[in-house]
Amino acid sequence: MNMEKNLEKSAPLANKLRPQGLEGFVGQEHLVGNGKYLNRVIKSDRISSMVFYGPPGVGKTTLAKIIANTTKKKFIQISAVTSNLKELREVLKIAEDNLKFDNKSSVLFIDEIHRFNKSQQDVLLPFIEKGVVILIGATTENPYFELNKALVSRCQILTLKSLEFKDMEILLEKALASENGLKNFNVEISKEAKEFLFRNSSGDGRNMLNSLEIAVLSTDEIDGKVIIDESVMEDCLQVKNLQYDKNGNEHYDTASAFIKSIRGTDPDAALYYLAKMLEAGEDPKFIARRLIISASEDISNADPMALVIATAAFDAINIVGLPEGRINLAQATTYLATAPKSNASYLGINEAINDVKREETFKIPTYLKDSHAPDYNKNEGEYKYPHNYENSYIAQRYLPKEIQGKKYYNPTNNGYEKRINQFIARIKGE
Repeated sequence: MNMEKNLEKSAPLANKLRPQGLEGFVGQEHLVGNGKYLNRVIKSDRISSMVFYGPPGVGKTTLAKIIANTTKKKFIQISAVTSNLKELREVLKIAEDNLKFDNKSSVLFIDEIHRFNKSQQDVLLPFIEKGVVILIGATTENPYFELNKALVSRCQILTLKSLEFKDMEILLEKALASENGLKNFNVEISKEAKEFLFRNSSGDGRNMLNSLEIAVLSTDEIDGKVIIDESVMEDCLQVKNLQYDKNGNEHYDTASAFIKSIRGTDPDAALYYLAKMLEAGEDPKFIARRLIISASEDISNADPMALVIATAAFDAINIVGLPEGRINLAQATTYLATAPKSNASYLGINEAINDVKREETFKIPTYLKDSHAPDYNKNEGEYKYPHNYENSYIAQRYLPKEIQGKKYYNPTNNGYEKRINQFIARIKGE
């Protein structure tokens, strides 16, 4: 009991201020605001398994505990960083006993769930299916890439956002006014110090509160007040030299500038923005995924190797990691930036999707269907096997007759696509 009291007393400020209910939760209005998804499912006690995906310090753990408190379910918390398969099986057995003896299901909160390997993730599946546990996973990594498809399919994926300045202002005021917080210190903090603190917390509420606590506890009183100005905050805060998340937009702005520099064939600008992201601590996998998208959206068949290079860079990051992985990212970035460009595939798939959404019932030509299909009718023509003809090409209709002749892919004359145009013209006799 004494140890628990000591731990509670010495806990970081962010832990002391953790709210017990939604009414005290700050941020994530798109999820917890009145009438929004989490607000509704918590009030109706219709919680299902879910994964919270978002950056550090935005309320993932707090929301999980609020759900357990509000719905009166047992709460079990483990970290995938420190837990092994044996411990996971033990907590699942506890959850089974909770249901068997207390008739209560359990909320199993797994922090950093992406750290579990495939076998550990698979162990969870039957317990989720049977309702023994309601899984709430928390991850800073994209769950669609890092978690098993079987697990993702059983969970609602909820994206949490970095806290905005207005959210951090609310948290700061709570900290200064709370008996559990810093009320007894009579803190006076300048506007400039607040802005400096918010700007350098990168949308991380936990980091902001704990940095504030360090500043207050390490500053001597003057006339009964603890005065925190910008210089004090600078001395106390472990500031990133690069203000990457200023106003919460820098992450997206830099990524946008990075891709647009590649699209604009400016390898120097692309390397600059790559360096900015890396120095700011951006997830290298996020950068590699953006390169993979750019390879197909902006380069495509003008240089088919672009996608190969970008995908190889992603694999290299998984194998090598940082700091050496920066070299792999730089190679992919400069290759893509100097490659010939084409967005023909991107435009083509978008137009095709629009037509598919608008269509009523466009029938596939019968001769293109599986010959065992019940409505297969040879009288409507037979499929001509292209390899039986010169250049492995024979003219026949592949599109539904309602859009016969529609052209979605229009190759440019850039790079390899020029050869594609020449090839098509040659075999079609154009």
